[in-house]
Amino acid sequence: MAQSSASPVSGVTERYAGALFELAVAEKKIDAVENDLQRFDALMTGSDDLMRLVRSPVFSSGDQAAAIDKLLTRAKIAGLTGNFIRVVARNRRLFVMPSMLAAFRRLAAAHRGEESAEVTVASPLSATQKKELKAALKSAVGKEVAIDEKVDPSLLGGMIVKIGSRQIDTSLKTKLSSLKLALKEVG
Repeated sequence: MAQSSASPVSGVTERYAGALFELAVAEKKIDAVENDLQRFDALMTGSDDLMRLVRSPVFSSGDQAAAIDKLLTRAKIAGLTGNFIRVVARNRRLFVMPSMLAAFRRLAAAHRGEESAEVTVASPLSATQKKELKAALKSAVGKEVAIDEKVDPSLLGGMIVKIGSRQIDTSLKTKLSSLKLALKEVG
C-alpha cells in the first residue's frame, strides 16, 4: 500500500500515513481522521511558535510531546488522530506532519475512488473557486478529484496543479521567469 521512495523521510512519511490509514479503515473513521489531520495542519501552519517548536532541535521530545498534548486537548483532537499525533511527537517526526497529511489524503482519495490533486496557489481558494476547480479537474480526469491545497505567495498568481505524474503550471512566477529568459535571449 505504501509507495517506495529513495528518500528516507518520504519512506517514514508513507509508513506513518499508511499505518494511520489502515487503523482508520478498520475503525471506519477515514473522514473523521482526515478532518482532524486537516485541523491540526491548519494549527501548525498558522503558528510560527508551533513551527519553531516542531523544527528546532533545542526542544526535547518530552517538551514537544507535552506542548502537543496541550494543543490537542485544547483543539479537541482526540481518539485515533490525537493518539497518532502524540506518537509522531514522541518519535520527533512532527516536522513531516504536512507530508504525512498529504500521504493520508492520497490514500483516502484512492480508497474513495477519487484522483488526488495537489494544487499550489498564491492565496487560499474560496469555496466557489474550489468547487469550479474540482469540476474542471473532474472533466479533465474523468472522475472525482480530491484537492490538497497548498498556499505559496511566491507564485504571485495563478496555480500549479499536480495530478499523478502530470503537472500544469499557470503561475505568474513561472510565466515571468519564462519571459525573463526569452528577453535575455533576444537582448
